[in-house]
Amino acid sequence: MIVGAGMAGVQTAVELRRQGWRGPITLMGDEPHAPYDRPPLSKAVLLGGEGAAAPVDTRFDVDFAHLGVELRLGLRAQALRTDRRELITDAGPLPYDLLVLATGAYALSLPGTTGLDHVHPLRTLDDAVALRPVLDRKESVVVVGAGWIGAEFATAARQSGCEVTVVEAAERPLADVLPASVTTHMARWYEEAGVELRTGTRVAAVEPGGVVLADGSRLAAASVVVGIGAHPATGWLAGSGVALDPQGAVRADDRLATTAEGVYAVGDCASFPSARYGRRLLVHHWDNAVQGPRTAAANLLGGDERYDPVPYFWSEQFGRFVQYAGFHREQDTLVERGDLASGSWSVLWLRRGVLVALLAVERPRDMAQARKLIAAGAELDPGPAADPAVPLKAAVRAG
Repeated sequence: MIVGAGMAGVQTAVELRRQGWRGPITLMGDEPHAPYDRPPLSKAVLLGGEGAAAPVDTRFDVDFAHLGVELRLGLRAQALRTDRRELITDAGPLPYDLLVLATGAYALSLPGTTGLDHVHPLRTLDDAVALRPVLDRKESVVVVGAGWIGAEFATAARQSGCEVTVVEAAERPLADVLPASVTTHMARWYEEAGVELRTGTRVAAVEPGGVVLADGSRLAAASVVVGIGAHPATGWLAGSGVALDPQGAVRADDRLATTAEGVYAVGDCASFPSARYGRRLLVHHWDNAVQGPRTAAANLLGGDERYDPVPYFWSEQFGRFVQYAGFHREQDTLVERGDLASGSWSVLWLRRGVLVALLAVERPRDMAQARKLIAAGAELDPGPAADPAVPLKAAVRAG
């Protein structure tokens, strides 16, 4: 039984069959739609124009019937009885022999906005379809949150001709993940795209015609889009014997097994210990939902494989392709590679000389080399590494 029909759940089913599982597989999802991919939601689906409800086909290219995978869609998990190996759903209890938790995460909302028709999250297909008319009508929009999803929606909205204001509580975009020396340059992308960026202020209330900020000022908008983060969808596991970490994610081990026998966890709903980075990681990105199922499937079939990937994700915003690999800390040494005021640059982080992370803007070759070097624990010479004309692999210290 796999609970969650997103990328992590679908890939788990595919990997189980590919690696030799011959028993029955049930894939359960709480949305009524056929399983679909999420990255196009903030891009192609939003920009699909007027017409059918979902002109862009986001469904996975997977023949579930051919794989012998039973789909149970529109079915919500309510509780888990691990002592009975029983999943409680809104359609009644379902028994399982082995269970994979792949329930993902849900978008956080602003207090007091439940039920307001002009306030939108952007995480599901229904969210994207609901937002398409906003772009079609070229409405004025306030985006709450200048993170990755906020920037991606602002990009699509401006491309559609909407007037866009982004409100961010922190003093700069992406303040919780990138240093000021980097995000100062990224903040300029908003102005270049014609997006007003308001930082250092919170939304105090949402009104029918816009929002009220903490300083009492008002921003008029026909619609409000909320992109303030996500939380693992794990509340239904209370009392199940499946332990959660302080962030509310399933506490998986380095084999992706949970604290309950016969139960594994993959994707956005689970954290795992990383020996490479010396800490537990919770990765809310597509690549983790692809890689984790390979390890989980192998271990479900009796293997003993450790999960310790190099985290990776990408974002398309304001005409730029942004990629990040690895994991860095504030105390790591930052090396700028190229002019951050230009259209193509990278920054990398070294820990005692070893490459641990890289952010690349329009430099795919840097990223391709960096992912291999991070995985290998390569030590770089900061001098050559800072020269954008020198291939990263040529900056590796000899010996």
